[in-house]
Parts: sequence; C-alpha cells; structure tokens
Amino acid sequence: MRKKSASKKTPSKKTPTKETDLSDLKINRRKEWRFELPLSVKIEGKLPKGKEFKEKTTVENISSKGVYFCLDSGVIIGSKLNLVIDMPKELGGHKDLKLCLGGLTVRLEELDKKDKRTGVALRFHKKFKIMPEDKKR
Repeated sequence: MRKKSASKKTPSKKTPTKETDLSDLKINRRKEWRFELPLSVKIEGKLPKGKEFKEKTTVENISSKGVYFCLDSGVIIGSKLNLVIDMPKELGGHKDLKLCLGGLTVRLEELDKKDKRTGVALRFHKKFKIMPEDKKR
C-alpha cells in the first residue's frame, strides 16, 4: 500500500496591507441613527447652584433617543434641561412649529481650553410636544 503524501500548497501572495492604528477607528455603539441637522434650539435649565439659565445654540446631531449641542453655561452631568427646537418648515407643512422636550445630561466634553463652550450629550425623556411658534409651553 502506498502512503499518500499531503499536497503541498504554495504560499499565497499577500497583498501589502497598511497597518491600521486602532486609535484611528471610531466604534459606533449607538442603537439609533444620529442625524447631523443644524437646528436652532433654546436650552433652559438650572446650574449646579440652582441659578436658572436660558441659552440659544445649534443642534449638532439628533436621534430619537438624544441630542448633542454646545453650551457656554456650566451644566453638569445629571442636569435636567428643557429644549425648544425650531422645526424646519418642510416638516410642519410650511408652518412655524416648535418641538418642546426635555432630558438628562449624560455626557460633557471640553471642546477648547480657550473657549468655555462645552459639548453636551442629552438623553431625552419620553414626553414631548409639537406646538405652533406663537404659543408658549
């Protein structure tokens, strides 16, 4: 009986690959899509010592679960904030509508040491209202 020899495989030619630095990869762990929509928003809330503030800014991105924007005010993680977002007229049948909702600050990012602006990530509460512009909450 003859012994069968294993077939010799020729080594495959590998194409040169560029080494990837893992710090360059961004892992998206979010469950919801985020939309980069520059919407005007008015933020209302209380600072850590109880002083109330109002500030206008622009939404950087938004999803069904939360929003990210920048503030000059010194909010902290856990701050409860109310938002009034100017809705695009195309979404409201060419009417001026406001989306009123609230949430909890879940993340802060220092943007620039020279600038006192802070990046704020806010998780929405479940309740919201869509109202005509001329009505107050």
